[in-house]
Amino acid sequence: MIIGENREAVIANIKSAAESGDFHVKVELGDPVLSDAEKNEIVQRYLARRKTASYHTKSFVARQLANAATYALNRDTEIDGLEKAAAVRGGAILTSNHFGPVDNTVVRHLTKKLGKKRINIVSQETNLAMTGVFGFLMNYADIIPITGNLHYIRSDFPAVLEELLTKEEFILIYPEQEMWFNYRKPRPPMPGAYHYAAKFGVPILSCFVEMRDKTKTDTDAFLQVQYVMHVLEVLYPDPEKSVRENTEAMRARDYALKKAAYEEAYGKPLTYTFENSDIAGWIAEGADEKRA
Repeated sequence: MIIGENREAVIANIKSAAESGDFHVKVELGDPVLSDAEKNEIVQRYLARRKTASYHTKSFVARQLANAATYALNRDTEIDGLEKAAAVRGGAILTSNHFGPVDNTVVRHLTKKLGKKRINIVSQETNLAMTGVFGFLMNYADIIPITGNLHYIRSDFPAVLEELLTKEEFILIYPEQEMWFNYRKPRPPMPGAYHYAAKFGVPILSCFVEMRDKTKTDTDAFLQVQYVMHVLEVLYPDPEKSVRENTEAMRARDYALKKAAYEEAYGKPLTYTFENSDIAGWIAEGADEKRA
């Protein structure tokens, strides 16, 4: 499902960023640009209404819409390693590669298989400024906004995470930070997800989504793509280590797992030299004959 325009320009941005090692830079065009005051207004509005009756009603509706989209988009999605995820008891933080605006449906598909009624998703506050159906989902489908406001990030945001984890909820945090459209390769992770897992003493459920090109076209420039959700390992913080030590240990292990999963799925070593086949489904002139 191709969402967004100017895909060729976005792919050019991905190529440039990957080869220069800027793995967490924004590559999409036309994303909302908000002032600090507007960003703060979004998170304060979220905090003020998240426990109201109206919010819960709208969240129920949004969750049903998200579940319907999950079903529609993942009819042929495969899950490898489901038994590993079944070992998780209580709350957990999930990590996965971030390659599209609806890639969270693949994770939602997994959590539904595990009997979870919902998956909480950490997302940049600018996404809550969207309008229409996507805006409704971003504001009510269990999205937790993140922003650079110091008070929010030091106090309010971790308080929300702790509350949800205490209730044995699952929280999806994308350690790659920015979405890179249909990019197959795992990128070095930022520390946030692992810091909060260490801080609150909960496991990381490490996941990697493989993308396989189908033969049927989606648009003139792209084939349809099948997803394979690989559940890799459950990473537990070591009670004998500090938060900082656990953060670094789990981050390194998670990246190693995703790297190994990539290399097994696509049959080649992970490098960041750009190839056309790095973009799932892309029908590009001069694309490699061997596509994943």
